[in-house]
Amino acid sequence: MAGGEIAGPLFISIGDDEKLNAFLDKNPKVPRDMAFVDDYEFGAYKAAGFGRFDDTDKDEAAVAMKSMAAPELEGGIRGWFDYFTTVAKVSPVPKGMKFGEIPEGVLRLGGTFVINGDQIVYRWSDKVPGDHPDIGEVLEIAEGAKPTKQPFSFPNIVSL
Repeated sequence: MAGGEIAGPLFISIGDDEKLNAFLDKNPKVPRDMAFVDDYEFGAYKAAGFGRFDDTDKDEAAVAMKSMAAPELEGGIRGWFDYFTTVAKVSPVPKGMKFGEIPEGVLRLGGTFVINGDQIVYRWSDKVPGDHPDIGEVLEIAEGAKPTKQPFSFPNIVSL
């Protein structure tokens, strides 16, 4: 990334180094140099225009939730236990949070971009947590974008 030439995909989430490391330990195919975290001020998420779950239009959220399903996990009860303990480790809950408080990080919605230089070729904003675009469509758009040498920079993101 030093020369401004970035080839993705990039993974950007909310959290800190500890949470990102927990995620990367469970997902070894995600290259560490392509994974970033936005801190609990949510600068990158706000700059990207991502909102909060509690601000989502109720009708849009209902439509988005119809296509959601539980993850397919191997290993029976052990697989589910591993899944839930990992979720607890990577959830965007800052240290020092008091019991009963709802952390803003769990209300934040994300999205998907295809960026070519300084142009956004494709943008998807999640309507509910777990909502995502058709990956085949995103890959087709990304593969069709002509490479450019113009740099793109991310605001207020920590890299490992």
